[in-house]
Amino acid sequence: MTRRPQKTLSDEDRVLWNLVARSAVPLKGRAAPAVEPPQPAPPAPAPARVAPAAGAPVPEKKPSPPRHLDRPTLDKLAKGRLPIEARVDLHGMTQDEAYSLLFSFLHRAYASGLHYVLVITGKGSSSGGDGVLRRSVPGWLAAPAFRMFVSSHEHAARHHGGSGAIYVRLRKVR
Repeated sequence: MTRRPQKTLSDEDRVLWNLVARSAVPLKGRAAPAVEPPQPAPPAPAPARVAPAAGAPVPEKKPSPPRHLDRPTLDKLAKGRLPIEARVDLHGMTQDEAYSLLFSFLHRAYASGLHYVLVITGKGSSSGGDGVLRRSVPGWLAAPAFRMFVSSHEHAARHHGGSGAIYVRLRKVR
């Protein structure tokens, strides 16, 4: 019998597995196995700065912060005339888990050339308080780490989750 090569889990799979493993109850008489905490993504190395040669094109400036979606685009998304090409559900996750999953999801969607995605944050607890992710995710989308992917964002239409979901327009791949 030959052994298969061992596969490593993606960040998204690791977050999902940790959620499932935490909800599992051990069999009678057995101790619960230790669940490893999610590892934050290593920071990307800073690109080396090289002085431009004379006559060389000027390097592009940093992407501008995300804006809100314009009204016609928002209406088309709400009515289904513009397709939502992917979605991610952050329900029940901690902020660290949700941040790493959202970053990896948007990175893959951007690399795949997708234009519009839906981020489901949930509306929060039923005790009347706003959800932590519902408050945090719009700030994350405006942060410098997400600017390279996100062009604009806006709360979703009622049938897509309303204030518990966000439409995100991704930048075009260069």
